[in-house]
Amino acid sequence: MNTPNPIPPGMHTITPHLVCAGAEDAIEFYKKAFNAQEHGRLKGPDGKLMHGLIQIGDSMLMLVDEYPDWGSLGPNARNGTSVTLHLYVKDADQQFKQAIAAGCTVRMPLDDMFWGDRYGIVQDPFGHQWSIATHMRDVSPQEIQAAAAKGCPEAAS
Repeated sequence: MNTPNPIPPGMHTITPHLVCAGAEDAIEFYKKAFNAQEHGRLKGPDGKLMHGLIQIGDSMLMLVDEYPDWGSLGPNARNGTSVTLHLYVKDADQQFKQAIAAGCTVRMPLDDMFWGDRYGIVQDPFGHQWSIATHMRDVSPQEIQAAAAKGCPEAAS
């Protein structure tokens, strides 16, 4: 008897599942902003998206429309988010520009950080924050701690 893998092929142990007001619009936006590849959509009888699946890089991302009756609201309806999606890319500068051109707003300008990444944060029109980074250099834990204690991103540059 064939036993299925408890984690489906192509999935990771943790997969973000975003609630978006207009999840189908979000899928199209993520294609433009982050080069997402769509893997499927499932609409409910009311026409709302019950499940969407996209891939950005090597990671899957699930999306769903808001369902207020279930307490399922996106960040805009909640007046903010406490989650940031971290996106590692080969060229943070190019990806940052692409995200802004698609309609993201800058929350933290792109800069070289003390932990060795070129890093910045944008917010998409659906209220989700994305940190975009390229690892530029390896930094020891001791150097990172010393720079963090100084409180400035340039401390270990």
